[in-house]
Amino acid sequence: MTENTQNTPTPRVGLFVTCLIDLFRPNVGFAAVKLLQQAGCDVEVPRAQTCCGQPAYNNGDRQTSAAIARQVIAAFEPFDYIVAASGSCTGMLREHYPRLFDDDPAWRGRAVRLAERCYELNAFLVDVLDAEPTATAFAHTVTYHDSCSGLRELGIKQQPRSLLADVEGLQLLEMEDCEVCCGFGGTFCIKYPKISERMVSDKAANITATEVECILGGDMGCLLNIAGRLKRQGSAVKVYHVAEVLAGMADGAAIGEGES
Repeated sequence: MTENTQNTPTPRVGLFVTCLIDLFRPNVGFAAVKLLQQAGCDVEVPRAQTCCGQPAYNNGDRQTSAAIARQVIAAFEPFDYIVAASGSCTGMLREHYPRLFDDDPAWRGRAVRLAERCYELNAFLVDVLDAEPTATAFAHTVTYHDSCSGLRELGIKQQPRSLLADVEGLQLLEMEDCEVCCGFGGTFCIKYPKISERMVSDKAANITATEVECILGGDMGCLLNIAGRLKRQGSAVKVYHVAEVLAGMADGAAIGEGES
């Protein structure tokens, strides 16, 4: 793990929690804090943060998206880095915030400066900090789902796998079409439910075919979608966010367990 010295100031990180983590799986947020602190960061969670604005943006409501973006930018400007355990929300902050302000040079400049300091959790740990998780164990067979935003917008592929390689007892078995969308896609699953259902059914079939105990991923939207389909099929495969495994915090109920 990267060590801070007297000549290296402690990185001040603002954790962007995300709506789905906050409302459905706070354990992922706590795991992210633990991983960042273990890597030598000073972590804060700004109380003024809100949704990243992606649902409005994806539905063409740029005015609402820009209003949300201004609030998020103001809340996170004081930090050296902004980190989220979600490729989807990170992609919104990094790739789309600057485009919201093409006609507003002052806010565009602020959005660009924020975007340059935004990272998805796995990418931040590997690419910025060159960190290694504190020794932890997870003696299970797992497969990994590559979420669309993280993979295609941010280039996140090997980072979570390199971190998982250091987890004692964990065996990663790649499923077929691990890079194919699960069908969630934010509001896509609401607009096109039949297509979404077929996509997540195909994903569940590929997971089942690997004969693993757990499916991991880096985006709560995908994981909730996959967990729901697996549960309806009566599958025993457990679903966890990769941060929970890396932090040694995947010992409780899996995503979707105990929910109607």
